[in-house]
Amino acid sequence: MERAPMDSLYDPAGVERRWQEAWEAEGLYAAGAGRRRPESFVICVPPPNVTGELHMGHALNGSIQDVLVRWHRMRGFDTLWQPGYDHAGISTQNVVEKQLAREGTTRVEIGREAFVARTWEWLEATGRTIMGQFRRLGASLDYSRERFTMDDDYVRAVLTFFVRLWDNGWIYRANRIVNWCPQHQTAISDLEVVHEDMDDTITYVRYPFADGDGEDGIVIATVRPATILADVAVAVHPGDARYAAAVGREVVVPVVERRVPVIADDRVDPEFGSGAVKVTPGHDPTDFEIGRDHGLPEPMVIGPDGRMNEAAGPLAGVTQAEADEAIVEWVRERGWLVRREHYRHAVGTCERCHSRIEPLISLQWWCRMAEPARPAIEALRERVVRYHPESQHRFAIASLEDAPDWCLSRQLWWGHQLPIWYTPDGEAVCAVTEEEAREKAGEGVPLERDPDVLDTWFSSALWPYATLGWPDETPELERYYPGDVNSTAREIIRLWENRMIWTGLQAMGEVPFSDVIIHSTVLAPDGRRMSKSLGTGIDPMEPIERYGADATRYGLLKISSTQDVRFSYGAIEEGRKLANKLWNVARLIFANAELVTPSLQPRSVEERWILARLDAARAELEDSWSRFDFATSTAVLYHLTFDDFCDWYAEAIKPRLYDHDKDAAATALAALERLLALLHPVMPHVTEELWSSLPHRRARLVVSPWPEPDGRFAADLHVLDRVQEAARIYRRSGVQVELASPDEERIFTAVVRPGRAAPGGADVEAERARLRSEIARAEGMLANERFVSKAPPEVVAAERDKLDRYRRELDALSG
Repeated sequence: MERAPMDSLYDPAGVERRWQEAWEAEGLYAAGAGRRRPESFVICVPPPNVTGELHMGHALNGSIQDVLVRWHRMRGFDTLWQPGYDHAGISTQNVVEKQLAREGTTRVEIGREAFVARTWEWLEATGRTIMGQFRRLGASLDYSRERFTMDDDYVRAVLTFFVRLWDNGWIYRANRIVNWCPQHQTAISDLEVVHEDMDDTITYVRYPFADGDGEDGIVIATVRPATILADVAVAVHPGDARYAAAVGREVVVPVVERRVPVIADDRVDPEFGSGAVKVTPGHDPTDFEIGRDHGLPEPMVIGPDGRMNEAAGPLAGVTQAEADEAIVEWVRERGWLVRREHYRHAVGTCERCHSRIEPLISLQWWCRMAEPARPAIEALRERVVRYHPESQHRFAIASLEDAPDWCLSRQLWWGHQLPIWYTPDGEAVCAVTEEEAREKAGEGVPLERDPDVLDTWFSSALWPYATLGWPDETPELERYYPGDVNSTAREIIRLWENRMIWTGLQAMGEVPFSDVIIHSTVLAPDGRRMSKSLGTGIDPMEPIERYGADATRYGLLKISSTQDVRFSYGAIEEGRKLANKLWNVARLIFANAELVTPSLQPRSVEERWILARLDAARAELEDSWSRFDFATSTAVLYHLTFDDFCDWYAEAIKPRLYDHDKDAAATALAALERLLALLHPVMPHVTEELWSSLPHRRARLVVSPWPEPDGRFAADLHVLDRVQEAARIYRRSGVQVELASPDEERIFTAVVRPGRAAPGGADVEAERARLRSEIARAEGMLANERFVSKAPPEVVAAERDKLDRYRRELDALSG
């Protein structure tokens, strides 16, 4: 059967979309596709916001996960890559509320039931776009199993788990300080707070001693004069000698003229301002903790709307800025104002509406963390779960050890409504359903459900097992829990990763995965964070449409070597060139291998060498991917394809291919077959397209076996080293090195083509002198203990490799 002619240029657009549709339509993304062994391999995609679109972090993370999933699928594992969406409580509600505002109404006016119905309508019309974008990336998720955290069964799982925590005695209600958004009128999580640098004014005010003459006192510094009205103490560091005599005395708070104590506390920074700080437990998280430890009162003078409340007396109802002015004027008139100066600092704002966050004491539902965190901490210490890189593992342990009690309630309407009902006398009843709550409360007792919803991160924490049917004992839960790997950004270690670990231990008795990859943060090319508001964001769909999904995947993986990386179109362009190079070498082989079946019939040294190189690259890839080092794997694939396969092997065998040597053609097809398999997890589309042109293919590459170790040709792994050194020397200096065998001379001639004009003059002595100089430089660097101990290991290793190469090249010139 003749092979259809290939296009002279590779066009990823048509090829990629065609294979994405074919793989999914043929069920090759489904759990269990290609299974040939009993073990499973499971990753749950971090559920993106149902309202969101793919950003560069999603694209990198999707590429990382897909490499692992495709690799394990080819190795015969029963793979499940679980997709789905998070309901994104505050962001979804924010979008719908903005729509209502444009229509001249509010959620309060239309009521809760109508608002929730309106939200569902909007989601059905415009939500759930990211999975389509993941498809365009080539992500082989099992899209048939898509889940949503507001699905009925998922809601039941969330409420069931809450009731378990209640039954354990870990849920309580209390007034504690929270991040309060005055625009959305709700508590929000730390992740939903964006710290923005702002220009402010720091005000230094003297608080006179209550038992003094009015002229002495303590100077405090504040950027929020309006909160002076809620001061209950002045705190200094216990080691600050300046204030040792003041501790235990009282000072007078301006405006309200309240006598408050001077206390000592380790949390005071003696370097900030004057070293003395006002303590306002109702409006500062640190002050709240200080106040609780010292038994101080907790007045609040700012209300939920961000304005001064009734406790502010004459200033009630005014804005904080207006209160600032009035209070500064009051202290100025009395001579208590010391000075004011410019101050630039980071201020917490709501990521959705950009309102300034108000730390407020609020009555909320909380989960105690000391006891549920303990097994998770132990699992991390014993490395039952391992974070990568190691620095993030240490952070994960520390963040669990220091985890504060979790504020679970949100004053929203979109989300999982708390499964708590109140009796007329205020007793709280917790149950999964209202029917169960009525049974617990007793016949005829009227109940009213708590209007708050759960923090979005609460439902996300159940993702690895709730997506598999928990709390029911389903076959999927038995088969695919626990999973294997989770991959995400470092910002949500505390908010999501650690919570999945401890909730998994509570619900299932096992950790949900064994490894957590904390992937790179992709910055803009200029080093700033990617942001639409800053104009630095780059839509990953743009490079996908411009260069192709394979090239984009390759480029993102190539730059993923550290925790903060700059986006590079150059890396993606390299991926495009690699795909084109692969396409062209395949065209060469296919055009000269008609009616030939792939089989290993190596007769020449370059054939044995490329088979050894393919097997060595397989081992390097397996090592890199097992260590979650994706940048190194792209370097291995690039060198193998561009240098080894195309520039050396293909050039060396061209004469035999043109002479219709069937053994050479059969071996070339078999070698290409192995190359395509090694490239497939990173560049799935172009490899599947070329695989389909190989004769006698019974299965798609996506489910074909990963190459097995093959050590038959290992002895020939370095057989071309001398020829390649000779090529480097010739290309650099024009000097031809004497080679040891006719094979070496044949391969050198085929690849280097020395008959063409040599680059520059061929000065052997000059080249020897240059190499001796390079050797001396490298030896000096490696003899420098400071360099060897301080430089990154990969830099030291590269210098050793260069030294070895320079020595070999000098030996070659001297031989």
